[in-house]
Amino acid sequence: MTKHQKRLSVPKSWPVERKTETFTVKAGAGPHGQDGVPLVVLLRDVLGYVDSRKEARYALSEDAILVNGDAINDEQRPIGMFDIVAFPARGEYYRVFPDEGGRLALTAIDEDAAESRLGKIEGKQQVPGGQTQLTLHDGTNVLVDDDEYNARDSIVVDNDDKSIVAHFPYEEGALVTAVRGNHGGKIGEVDAIDITPGSGSNTVGVSTDDGGFETVEEYVVVIDENFTGDDE
Repeated sequence: MTKHQKRLSVPKSWPVERKTETFTVKAGAGPHGQDGVPLVVLLRDVLGYVDSRKEARYALSEDAILVNGDAINDEQRPIGMFDIVAFPARGEYYRVFPDEGGRLALTAIDEDAAESRLGKIEGKQQVPGGQTQLTLHDGTNVLVDDDEYNARDSIVVDNDDKSIVAHFPYEEGALVTAVRGNHGGKIGEVDAIDITPGSGSNTVGVSTDDGGFETVEEYVVVIDENFTGDDE
């Protein structure tokens, strides 16, 4: 299996130039699936903190880089939507957030905001012992004792003890951002949720400052105003 990824075939969400070189780094196994961007790409191509994978490995060996509160030692570790990337020695903290067009970008946040991360609930199921397991958009699981959470809701998870510190239901009036499609990166409030009979995707109408748009509900994520990049 090749260790390289052709730039022309990377997901549209990856923040890389596609025509400057033939290859880029391939993401390793981990969260976010094929949409995850290798950490070294953010360090090298976005932030400019390293010039090579060797330099990235050295920085990681010093436990200088945290992702969602955990020290990372794999430069290919996939980074994706709403992850928190922190450089404590530099006093720099970033949230991965989709910009216009749905490309992943780094939004500077303060240290307090970096203590938790947003997750979209993709599924839920009962597990032995009576608890409910929530599966988030990046593949991680969270166990809860109550049943107030639903698929497509969003939660805020503390990076330290993994507890839920906030819950944002998916409903009319909710603040959302589009993370895929033609409206990727746009933020607005849900006007209406239209249920599609059968197996088709439901659609959601979103009002924005410049009018509004309609998209499939899989493409939107409920957020709070603190997660729009205006923390500071």
